Amino acid sequence: MLALTVLPANAANLVKTYSYFAIGGSTLDDIETQLSKHGPEVKSTGMRHPGATQMAFTTRISYAQTADTCRIAKAAVTVKVKVILPEWRRPRKADPDVRLFWDTLSADIKRHEERHVEIAKNHGRLLEDALNASFAQKTCAGAKAKAAQITAAELARHDQDQLRFDRVEGVNFESRILRLLRYRMQRVENGQLPPG
Repeated sequence: MLALTVLPANAANLVKTYSYFAIGGSTLDDIETQLSKHGPEVKSTGMRHPGATQMAFTTRISYAQTADTCRIAKAAVTVKVKVILPEWRRPRKADPDVRLFWDTLSADIKRHEERHVEIAKNHGRLLEDALNASFAQKTCAGAKAKAAQITAAELARHDQDQLRFDRVEGVNFESRILRLLRYRMQRVENGQLPPG
């Protein structure tokens, strides 16, 4: 299954698609095995993950030249993201506790990947703003070199922010899932959510 969304991201454009991979299993161990076996492989870790977001930044830059300078006339950044999420083929014999855990886990995976999209979108906007605010250079070759320098620096900051986010999320994963499970169980007990 594939879904497509095109959204304006303040200044930069965002093109977002979704794809899903199927997993099965009727126990928590089955689900964990399926996620590690069928989840997307992430290049930076070489491991399979329960979800992933692939990102690409593209820039369109036009230049304005005068007799003695060249500057960026307009820069437009497009951030293309593909969010890859698991889809559980829920067996009838799955225990209600397993269903509750899956609902909690899958919501957290989606939230995590959507945050990666937000980080990318923010850096796309920052990149576009920085390119449009850059000073004129003596030549268009100099302006192009400056654009490449600005782009490399912003993409490096983007990568650092993505890694930092993953580190923080990894450290807090267990406590976050337990807190979310308690919250969902309370909502089920209070009749605010249907049981499994």
